[in-house]
Amino acid sequence: MYRLSNILEIRGLSFRYPDSTKKAVADFDLAVPEGEIVVLAGPSGCGKSTLLRTVNGLIPHMYSGEYSGEVKVGGTVVRDSGMRELAQKVGFLFQNPENQIFMFTVERDVAFGLENLGVPRGEMRARVDEALRLLDIGDLAQRAPHELSDGQKQRVALAGVLAMRPKLVILDEPTSLLDPKTAAELVALVARLRHDLGTTFVVVEHRLDLLVKVADRLVVMNEGRKVMDGTPRDVLFNEESEGYGVSVPAITKVQGMLARDGLVSTDELMTAGELAAALEEKSG
Repeated sequence: MYRLSNILEIRGLSFRYPDSTKKAVADFDLAVPEGEIVVLAGPSGCGKSTLLRTVNGLIPHMYSGEYSGEVKVGGTVVRDSGMRELAQKVGFLFQNPENQIFMFTVERDVAFGLENLGVPRGEMRARVDEALRLLDIGDLAQRAPHELSDGQKQRVALAGVLAMRPKLVILDEPTSLLDPKTAAELVALVARLRHDLGTTFVVVEHRLDLLVKVADRLVVMNEGRKVMDGTPRDVLFNEESEGYGVSVPAITKVQGMLARDGLVSTDELMTAGELAAALEEKSG
């Protein structure tokens, strides 16, 4: 596990849009060490999207409003940095990959950000090849993006992000358009990239069942504030979590009920298969 220093530091952050009387983010603090996978959860309108915009620089550089506090990525103060500099520190994968795929071939799409930065051609070639290999899509290099499946498009978009070599990658509901099998493959890919590259991920996701086994932390927002922050196990077995709009996975609810009857443990979150095996062992 990579835990060298904090890649993301948010201190006393508050932000209010010009047309609103209410703060979208209020008195928010968060520190994320290198190599962590942090899941950000909470009901719609709780401030998650606004928080992400403060991390990648869209706030305050593209969206104006009342801003206070400080956000640092890799030691760089976001408010004092240009978007070009920030693009090399934090990558962003949109909910719909088609929002960031628009070139004629996959290879050109992955190279797009590097071309904008003026990366030398030899280095660009090496980075594109590396990203295609990491995402296992080398065979798609000359394909047109519009011909691909949703899962393949998601990999292409993520390859373009990784080619920039950011230390922090933000994923905004990355599984919302994917079928369960493809979504599970994407989550496994995130876990592998964290392990192999030490990349830090902040993931906004409602389908928590897919992520709780690989995430280090689950941070819950409500009305712009951080209301819970702990391991997925600690948060999901806390009775207050659902009151804050967290969609506790059905299998976790079952595990909690069985634990109250002394049939299983809550030492760690279980999958359906693990839960069945534990019950079989108990009965045997």
